[in-house]
Amino acid sequence: MASNDRHRILRERNTCWRIAKANKLTFLVDAAAYFDAFAEAVQRAARSIYIAAWDIDSRLFLQRGSDSALKYRRLGELLNEKTTGTRGLHTYILAWDFSMLFVREREWLPILNLGWKTHRRVHFHLDGRHPIGASQHEKLVVIDDRIAFCGSIDLTKNRWDTPEHMVDNPLRCDTSGLTYGPYHEVQILIDGDAAAALGQLFRERWKRATGKHLTSPDPADSHPWPAAVRPDMTDLTAGIVRTLPAFLNEPEVRETEGLFRAALGAAQSVIYIETQYLTSAAIAQALGEIIVRPTGPEIVIVLPQASSGWLEQSTMDSIRCRLLASLFEKDRHGRLAVYYPAVGILKAPVYVHSKLMIVDNRLAVVGSANLNNRSMGLDRECSLAVEASRSPHHQAIEAFRNRLLAEHLGCLPANVEEAVRDHRSIIRAIEHLGTAQRRLERLNHHTPPSIDAVKLIYDAALLDPERPMEFERMLDEFCREADESTWKSWRLRLSLSAGFLLAMAAAWHWTPLREWLSIDRLAAWGWLLQSDVALVAAAIAAFTLGGLVMAPVTLIIGVTAIVFSPMPAALVSLGGCLISAALGYGIGAKIGRNQVRRLAGRRLKRLNQRMAKRGILASVLIRNLPLAPFTIVNVLAGASRIKFSDYMIGTGIGMLPGIVAISIFADRLAAAVHHPDWQNIMVVTVVVIALGLGFWWLHHRLFGPKPASAPE
Repeated sequence: MASNDRHRILRERNTCWRIAKANKLTFLVDAAAYFDAFAEAVQRAARSIYIAAWDIDSRLFLQRGSDSALKYRRLGELLNEKTTGTRGLHTYILAWDFSMLFVREREWLPILNLGWKTHRRVHFHLDGRHPIGASQHEKLVVIDDRIAFCGSIDLTKNRWDTPEHMVDNPLRCDTSGLTYGPYHEVQILIDGDAAAALGQLFRERWKRATGKHLTSPDPADSHPWPAAVRPDMTDLTAGIVRTLPAFLNEPEVRETEGLFRAALGAAQSVIYIETQYLTSAAIAQALGEIIVRPTGPEIVIVLPQASSGWLEQSTMDSIRCRLLASLFEKDRHGRLAVYYPAVGILKAPVYVHSKLMIVDNRLAVVGSANLNNRSMGLDRECSLAVEASRSPHHQAIEAFRNRLLAEHLGCLPANVEEAVRDHRSIIRAIEHLGTAQRRLERLNHHTPPSIDAVKLIYDAALLDPERPMEFERMLDEFCREADESTWKSWRLRLSLSAGFLLAMAAAWHWTPLREWLSIDRLAAWGWLLQSDVALVAAAIAAFTLGGLVMAPVTLIIGVTAIVFSPMPAALVSLGGCLISAALGYGIGAKIGRNQVRRLAGRRLKRLNQRMAKRGILASVLIRNLPLAPFTIVNVLAGASRIKFSDYMIGTGIGMLPGIVAISIFADRLAAAVHHPDWQNIMVVTVVVIALGLGFWWLHHRLFGPKPASAPE
């Protein structure tokens, strides 16, 4: 290895996934430039359009302005018309199957406008293959494997703006025509092998999300690079940098954190950062180590003045304030400055959504990853990093930084270059430049009292986790123990149980069974059922005996739900399940751990070990997964090291939701058969749909689609 290679920041399988060649690269600053370039590139597509998004809105107006050459084109219309009119062109859209926390901010059911209403060669999929609480945060577009866009900009509403960031711009409006404030972010356009590698990355993710394999587009005589876009760099190499959370059998990838740490450690003169969030413990540690040195680089960080919404302001901004306060306390040499962009006489803040880092004139990183914990290990991220290898590249990276500062300061890039040279300090240059209309304002890093009073901010790991939470990791562990045949068997038992309930309800109403198995007839059979207490005792006995002979517990719960009204049925079923669980636990404890392990088999041995480690939470979890029959799990628990009290509490918590659902379902099913009015039928329909969605989600989380191997 050459000596200069040893000092490079970009290293495959360490600080990036792959280093690939490119002929051209351009920094597209603010969404107006990106949307224009994207629209032109789509019009030039020949074989494939890949879009990976955190959010996407088919109603987005891409191009805006008074120029008659610009069309108010909606994103969905453009993609559909282009795909329909270009033979052999396929469009693939992969969007995050988002948290319901964002439902008010997003397009309702985008699958309608980007899937069902579009041409059959427009393929849309909501990707939910991620840990609980994580997101698919990439913002990628790849066209024909020839060019690719990567950065912080999603093709969605509330993103469009120009570098002027005018306070009042009627063109800066959402899909409903409502205006919003100034917005700043950055996207990279690149071609060559780097674009092809990003195409491969998309195809790997599509395979994980859908189970379907996409072939590389055939070599096409296409030239999708937008004619109006001039390159900032030529003849270069770029690193593709990822964050992938540990999920099921997919390993964790932390290239983003590795790159940022390496880049900060290599900085000599200037570190320039723009980021939406600054809460990462790893980045704070790396910055702190730089700041305490007697000599080192100046650090300029540009942030939004405040996050959007009260919840983020009272959580992420509060963590940010604490982090900055710690850094400023260490800054004995005055090398740290934190700003927010402001426009107009009233200092209206520009919302910073960009995610970029520029180190000296050596390295530029632009992508989807914020400097928060989530982007280091929980969310799926992708960034592009360019490391200068010759003089024109150094000049281009420095020009990019000067261009960003000039935008914020309302001057020309040449003015920034001159001021930095004259003052021999980028911080003093920033303080010297700026106008009444455009400037960088110092950010108040002291926590506002109104926010500090809200006691929601003290556990950063809970608010901004860098790895899947403990529950999610447990779910992944148990999922590995289940297989498709187990699921099919469990699903078959559920289907048979539901069919039995339906048949019993119908027979109760339309056959002599209604008279023969009436509560009055049962009560008349003798002293055993002369009271409600005796009836409850009989039901409990059924659970106990059923547990001994391994009868399906779901079926016994269903029969109980038919005999009793919903609330008593749920209580009786829960009591019966707990008694049966206690009996099985006692049998397992009596037989002994070694004997049970010898009889259980390899897969159930591993289940036994996990149960012993996890206590209550493990018991809750396995009651909702098709890992083994009810009786087997009870015996395994008794033979494991799990405490009896933990097991019983976990069993009760885990089984209660299902018991309540079955009890309500059976009661409403019987009511619908007895009195088939629209209210009863509607309730049954809703419960069936809810159960169906629950089973679909569980199956999706456990088995589908099959994950592909990590791209090499």
